[in-house]
Amino acid sequence: MQASTRPAAVLPLKGLGILVTRPRSQAERLMAEIARRGGTAWWLPGLEIEPPANPAVLNQALEALPQCQWAIFVSPTAVEQAWPAIMARGGLPAGLRLAAVGRGTARELAARGVTEILAPSDQADSEALLALPQLAAVEGLRVILFRGEDGRTLLAEVLTARGAQVIHAVCYRRVRPQADPGAVLKAWRAGRIAAVTVFSRDSLDGLFELLGTQGQGLLQQTPLFVPHPRIAEHARQLGCTEVIVTPAGEAGVLAALEEFAACV
Repeated sequence: MQASTRPAAVLPLKGLGILVTRPRSQAERLMAEIARRGGTAWWLPGLEIEPPANPAVLNQALEALPQCQWAIFVSPTAVEQAWPAIMARGGLPAGLRLAAVGRGTARELAARGVTEILAPSDQADSEALLALPQLAAVEGLRVILFRGEDGRTLLAEVLTARGAQVIHAVCYRRVRPQADPGAVLKAWRAGRIAAVTVFSRDSLDGLFELLGTQGQGLLQQTPLFVPHPRIAEHARQLGCTEVIVTPAGEAGVLAALEEFAACV
């Protein structure tokens, strides 16, 4: 990617090579933001997003949507993948309350015209959402949970323990990409990649597997930017020696990258 011709003062990532590991649809937006700030974005996905193995499961779950009091979306991907099916059934029922795990998920809902969204203001995780008082008294309520296959079970477990009836609307699955890391490894060995961004444990695991032994050594020695302590802990277990925990979401990662670039 070519950096903009704007003055260096407004190009805080100028000269910085950054590896983006998000799935394609999310990577494009982040790579554009890196380029806009003068950085060079490289892409190697740690995972990709596909429809669920059994698409009928989502349609079956959506049959209960008119009887639900809450709909919770666990990620931006959940919004992207579930929304066409929701619209095909006539949209969101009147009176349904919506919640999002994190501001990024809330932004995806807002982009689709949703105006009232419950979301934590700091961390983007299930714990932060469950701590909000609006979800404390859910006994007897129906909650539809838009999520991926094999995701965390904490939300469903806690809401069920609080007396809610949880309906699982599985709308996507994470798969290992069939990507060729050759070009990225060549640039990395040449010193053209100075930072790596990872947004989930699954993505980190996929990246680690994809890179192979030699690439894993490069990853372990390169500053790794992650938006949650849980991902950071997993990265350290994999041998990554410089892990930077950023504020939540893409904005938090970009801000941390700008601070890093100012010091290198």
